[in-house]
Amino acid sequence: MCYNKGMILYDLKHVGLARGDKTILKDITLTVSEGEWLTITGPSGGGKSTLLKIMASLSPYSQGEIYYDGNDLQRLNPVDYRKEVSYCFQQPVLFGQTVADNLAFPFTIRQLPFDQHRALAALAAVDLPPHFLEQAISELSGGEKQRVALVRNLLFDPRVLLLDEVTAGLDAVTKSLVRGLIKQYHEKGKTIIEVTHDQTELAEARQVVKIAGGELIYD
Repeated sequence: MCYNKGMILYDLKHVGLARGDKTILKDITLTVSEGEWLTITGPSGGGKSTLLKIMASLSPYSQGEIYYDGNDLQRLNPVDYRKEVSYCFQQPVLFGQTVADNLAFPFTIRQLPFDQHRALAALAAVDLPPHFLEQAISELSGGEKQRVALVRNLLFDPRVLLLDEVTAGLDAVTKSLVRGLIKQYHEKGKTIIEVTHDQTELAEARQVVKIAGGELIYD
């Protein structure tokens, strides 16, 4: 599918979240254009990951409006939305018994037969051999789990990739593989919104915003 690079894809207007007497996010107003790579940083507990989950439609918000491609996010069909927008957790969430169970999931929700050749190609992209398809989830290292989670999310070429500190805790080799795959994805004109504390990633970032105390901070 061809998208209009540069057009506003996300439009957040005065978004806020309060839980009881605690303000989690306050008056977040932000736009993200098609094809942009936006990096969100800031201190721990400042609201970065909460905002990313809200944009992924995984967490509610109590004030403001969010529009995705001109449509009210709260009115979109969640299943259809998540076919276009893929979210990767800092701690990879895998399910079932094997890697194959996880790579079959994107096919299942689209009511398509599992394409093993496509799954093997995805594993190869992050330097995982073919036999990993039948590897038990319980036997994977943290870095291997993150690679499996990422290629699962990219199998159907989503329009947007939301990344919550996905390289945190990875060794240098695995981090390089993961970052390389993300860069390749962005070069295809896709939109990336990531949360990170990594100084190397921040130095390479194209556009950076900072959130602290639940608010956007402008340096």
